[in-house]
Amino acid sequence: MAARTKTSKDRPSYRCTECGWQTAKWLGRCPECQAWGTIEEYGAPAVRTTAPGRVTTSALPIGQVDGRQATARSTGVPELDRVLGGGLVPGAVVLVAGEPGVGKSTLLLDVAAKSASDEHRTLYVTGEESASQVRLRADRIHAIDDHLYLAAETDLSAVLGHLDAVKPSLLILDSVQTVASPEIDGAPGGMAQVREVAGALIRASKERGMSTLLVGHVTKDGAIAGPRLLEHLVDVVLHFEGDRHARLRLVRGVKNRYGTTDEVGCFELHDEGITGLADPSGLFLTRRDEPVPGTCLTVTLEGRRPLVAEVQALTVDSQIPSPRRTTSGLETSRVSMMLAVLEQRGRISALGKRDIYSATVGGVKLSEPAADLAVALALASAASDTPLPKNLVAIGEVGLAGEVRRVTGVQRRLAEAHRLGFTHALVPGDPGKTPPGMKVLEVADIGDALRVLPRSRRREAPREEEDRR
Repeated sequence: MAARTKTSKDRPSYRCTECGWQTAKWLGRCPECQAWGTIEEYGAPAVRTTAPGRVTTSALPIGQVDGRQATARSTGVPELDRVLGGGLVPGAVVLVAGEPGVGKSTLLLDVAAKSASDEHRTLYVTGEESASQVRLRADRIHAIDDHLYLAAETDLSAVLGHLDAVKPSLLILDSVQTVASPEIDGAPGGMAQVREVAGALIRASKERGMSTLLVGHVTKDGAIAGPRLLEHLVDVVLHFEGDRHARLRLVRGVKNRYGTTDEVGCFELHDEGITGLADPSGLFLTRRDEPVPGTCLTVTLEGRRPLVAEVQALTVDSQIPSPRRTTSGLETSRVSMMLAVLEQRGRISALGKRDIYSATVGGVKLSEPAADLAVALALASAASDTPLPKNLVAIGEVGLAGEVRRVTGVQRRLAEAHRLGFTHALVPGDPGKTPPGMKVLEVADIGDALRVLPRSRRREAPREEEDRR
């Protein structure tokens, strides 16, 4: 009897658990997402062909499609509406990701209560906590409403059953990695389970015209956990950011099919919940009657939103052979580059053998090059123990040759600084139209910028350094 030949149905196949890439043989590293040890064997799917089926809705000319069905409805939280592009669109599925403890559940519970009404019920499904735990949080942040329904479930079929019973206009699932389908093999949070749960909820949202907010976990690298397919399936992806030890929280739009992704929502997390900040610049400033050496103000852009932030620097004599370089809220590499530019182009030699500490106020993170000039001036002010003039902001990118380069949105930055009462500004050349009544000084290089420091004190710093030698 002849041996049976091995068909394609019997051959094993391999798939990456991170991105879903498939191959016919095992590999140690996925060529698609470059992840190690994520290729696993699974049964090769049978090849099938799909015959034409019945059309559910006829195709229409695009001009005849009713666009009113995609009108956004406010969530009750203006800062979240800003990021979403006006609110939640019926049938939209939003993925909210962030670090543990950053405030995702608190914000979404507040949204659930404020968006609930007689005509629009809200269903909050928690898979990580008990219903009593969520009730305690709701009492603390005053998120109690008769039209807000709460359920603790980890089974997909039970969640779909709640949808039939409650018929909500908004579903919040916290989180998608904790819910599993009994018909799919694998533990909750696996690639197959996350894909099945997300797919079922997306179909339910589109069929019912129900908005859905899904909470997603993140990995230790900060990326959204689970298959990358999840980000492609949903309509909106939001990242919830913030330092756990600071009050500021930022919500950024990474993907948005209904609006732009250049808006940022600012929130303040406190004991009584989380509140939106329409004017968050006050968190990043220290109010003083007199200027202090080592401080400089700048205007950063978070999306399209200008925020005034304060950079602080402190220099002290080092007690060890290798001076310390400590940063908080600033990129260490850019601070080191500003130190080198000040020493070589600004002729400030008092920084090489000192401990340098630099930070921002309020937990804001400055990563854009427009803050270079403020960092450089704060370091120079700390080195000479000379305060910068009061009500001064500095905006500009500093190159290795010492030149001050132009940055985007200078007019918006100056308008925000003028609105908050700042009267002087250092900017690169050709800033465009400037606010009336504001004195704007154009600087070409770091040498021009350092002239804002009082000359008498700037001359004392090299002399003191020579005396120490």
